[in-house]
Amino acid sequence: MSNSKTSYLVILFGIVFLGACKEPEIKPPIVEVENVAIDNIEIYGEYAGQIRASRSVEIHARVEGFLERMTFEEGKEVKASEPLFYIDASLYKARVEKAKAQLKKDEAQAAKGERDVQRLRPLYEQNAASQLDLDNAIAALDMANASVAMSKADLAQAELQLSYTVVRSPLSGYISERYVDVGTLVGKAGSSLLATVVKRDTVLVDFKLSSLDYLRSQRRNVHLGQPDTTRSWQPTVTVTLADNTIYSEKGIVDFASPLIDPKTGTFGVRAELPNPHQVLLPGQFTRVRLLLDVMENVMVVPQKAVSIEKGGAFLYVVRPDSIVEKRFVETGPEQNNKIVVVRGLSSNEKIVVEGYQKLTHGQKAIWRYPENEDSPADEEEVNPNS
Repeated sequence: MSNSKTSYLVILFGIVFLGACKEPEIKPPIVEVENVAIDNIEIYGEYAGQIRASRSVEIHARVEGFLERMTFEEGKEVKASEPLFYIDASLYKARVEKAKAQLKKDEAQAAKGERDVQRLRPLYEQNAASQLDLDNAIAALDMANASVAMSKADLAQAELQLSYTVVRSPLSGYISERYVDVGTLVGKAGSSLLATVVKRDTVLVDFKLSSLDYLRSQRRNVHLGQPDTTRSWQPTVTVTLADNTIYSEKGIVDFASPLIDPKTGTFGVRAELPNPHQVLLPGQFTRVRLLLDVMENVMVVPQKAVSIEKGGAFLYVVRPDSIVEKRFVETGPEQNNKIVVVRGLSSNEKIVVEGYQKLTHGQKAIWRYPENEDSPADEEEVNPNS
């Protein structure tokens, strides 16, 4: 009896021991997935640029004389045709009066010649005057009319020179400081440059692209400086202010040089930007961000899902049977923490974005969508097949 009891205890102890030594079941790892997205990716280039006024006009004295007065505030806004400088006009007024007097004299001579011809023509028809007398009268009338025309031209020239004694703004904009003082002799014998007026409600930004950028834009069929209405986007430009903030207004590239500078291997590009509040100042240096291309309807994945090893870029794809596959892919440009996948994925696949560090190729996994992403209606938050 004691032997059977002992045997029973030994068997029971063996069963308990074997049960304790059995390995626990290992659950598949839980990973977060996202669907492969289709998006438009914008490709930018950054360059050093400089702001300049859309129009900058130097104001010169067109006639000689002493500067009498100025009627503007330096650095302030001026309007087109607004009087800015006054040059001593006494000499030019005298020339106008002289030209007027000469015109009256010539007109009187022409009127006398007209009367002589009218008097001699009937006498010639009646054989009371010779052909020579009539010809001389007609010639005198023609000379008098020519003198009248010349005097009118002299008068117009004199009046034009008189008008130049009032120097007006050629455009609306902001005027620089004066380059001469009142009492200075200006014009031919003196300094002719009086001031400069710049138009700043729109400005231009000049920057340079490399020949490689030019080649890439040509291959993408993007011709800078030539608007293309067939595409949904244009090569817009944004600039950075002195405090490293982005200027709110965008510009459009309206010019690209047809020649590449052989010394630098670059070609010049220009864009025009609105500047209604005078935030951008001519001469200011800035950073230019140019939209070079838009890749439309391409597959994109989160950048964090892509890993790099010696063989290339890869990520983990969850198959419909919840088996993960290590997939090598060909990647493209990156933007906003997203990376373009050129080859290696399909648009209806799921990729692992969190927890891929604990995965191996061919392993089964429990997958779910991130908490901040809505799961599809026909999927549970955790894959029911796991």
